[in-house]
Amino acid sequence: ITCLVMYLFAEFDDAANLLAANPDATTISIDEPVEIPKNQHSHLQESGREEDDELLGTDDSDKTELLAGQKKSAPFWTFEYYQTFFDVDTYQVLDRIKGSVFPVPGKNFVRLYIRSNPDLYGPFWICATLVFTIAVSGNLSNFFIHLGKPTYHYVPEFRKVSIAATTIYAYAWLVPLALWGFLMWRNSKVMNIVSYSFLEIVCVYGYSLFVYIPTAILWIIPQKVVRWVLMVFSLCLSGSVLVMTFWPAVRDDNRRVAVATVATILLLHALLAVGCLAYFFDAPELDISAPVIPAPIIPAHNGTTVITKSH
Repeated sequence: ITCLVMYLFAEFDDAANLLAANPDATTISIDEPVEIPKNQHSHLQESGREEDDELLGTDDSDKTELLAGQKKSAPFWTFEYYQTFFDVDTYQVLDRIKGSVFPVPGKNFVRLYIRSNPDLYGPFWICATLVFTIAVSGNLSNFFIHLGKPTYHYVPEFRKVSIAATTIYAYAWLVPLALWGFLMWRNSKVMNIVSYSFLEIVCVYGYSLFVYIPTAILWIIPQKVVRWVLMVFSLCLSGSVLVMTFWPAVRDDNRRVAVATVATILLLHALLAVGCLAYFFDAPELDISAPVIPAPIIPAHNGTTVITKSH
């Protein structure tokens, strides 16, 4: 302890001698904060922001990586390529379903919900659910129509599942493919036409079919008037989504071509709804409660035949 005290006094004596030799010398106190020059402080802030951008992945860093060619998509024959089409969460899917059921006038469905991250998860499962809903509801509707008739025996028609699957998936893929090809062709003719990718068009058609799922359940009601009213209401909702999405893409084209394109889209959409309702729910009913019995032929004694009526 004595040595330490002597050492501290020696240090103080040296500091006093330095101050006596140079009174203008600057001293630093332990209690005073160290000031950093402004230019050095701003430089540190900019370097910190750059580090944050690299960690968070801001738009500038993404653009830089894209320009540098560092981000490369996986080849189409790999699983990672198709995995990106299903990279959505539940909130995104529910938000897109809500947007297809409650369309907002003047709002483009692609720009509002799809363009940031188009997916195939929602369209695939919506079509699959609609297939089984139509097939099951069609069988139940046939059962309720003939319920109570003594000569009727219920037999489930499993072929309706395959017919519904072929119809729904063909419509959800072939019609968007034809529309995408048509828009690409018109885009080569008219330069200012809005273009959509094939995935975006499939996504719009897939989500527009969701409204038919609850409608198909309500089609079990054995009243033709109620069924057709529900069909028209669902057609108006889903058709409005298609019109508000694809009309901006063709409105700058020739007037006749634009109107014909939108009319064709609505016509094909209406044919799907009317065809499903007519085939699976409003099939012609056969009168099987009173089967026809052939009249017996009774030979007469005078060589003529007598046909008796049977009831």
